[in-house]
Amino acid sequence: MAANLVPNPVNNAVYDGLGERWYEAQDDPIALLRAETAHRTPWMIDAIRARFGDGSVRVLDVGCGAGFLANALAAQAMTVTGLDASASSLAVAEQHDATRSVRYEVGDAYRLPYADASFDVVSAMDFLEHVSSPGDVIAEAARVLAPGGLFFFHTFNRTFLSWLVVIKGVEWFVKNTPERLHVHALFRRPDEVSAMCSASGLALREVRGQRPALTWAFFRMLLTGVVPRDFAFRYTSSTATGYMGVAERVTAAPALAARG
Repeated sequence: MAANLVPNPVNNAVYDGLGERWYEAQDDPIALLRAETAHRTPWMIDAIRARFGDGSVRVLDVGCGAGFLANALAAQAMTVTGLDASASSLAVAEQHDATRSVRYEVGDAYRLPYADASFDVVSAMDFLEHVSSPGDVIAEAARVLAPGGLFFFHTFNRTFLSWLVVIKGVEWFVKNTPERLHVHALFRRPDEVSAMCSASGLALREVRGQRPALTWAFFRMLLTGVVPRDFAFRYTSSTATGYMGVAERVTAAPALAARG
């Protein structure tokens, strides 16, 4: 979860003070993010391997936070760079990198410090709703992607249900939820994200919804305000709340092509 230089109302500073709570806290929305990441990472790995095989894959994880995804991909022998605006979060990420191979860097998602076409995969998971200009973030992701490269994202739809579940539900039922963790106005509809991808030379290949699994762990959270360790997510055909997708770099965006 990286902050950025464009003013926005989201409380991105909350991630700076988490420390080891990134990996340990259950009485905090960060536990939901851990569960989300654990659920969708196998899907990402399968998609990456289907495209690139078992060879070396260059991955950039934008807004990598404390490295949940970056470290998991590094454990799959991928060459991973994690970028975030929070130096304290990156310090935690490095401590939890069992491979000691991830290159963690402080940076701005609007101005990625990398050459054109320098990655095979770029991810922006739980990130587009934390910035005011997601189209510019996607354009930068497209710029650093090699032709045929994959852009992965997860974000939230701008619906009444997403406001009720993702914003109010978390505030009501999860302890230690900070103010402005999410702002509904910054949620993006799937058609909006698709248009942003298209404008940057990315063709959307797959979109799938994600929701909490309605198991006993879900109801224990409602009763206690603590996210159980067996709390889980499921895929769904509905994109009314959270959804993820993957797009392919098929052409250079007009602005990028003009740069020569």
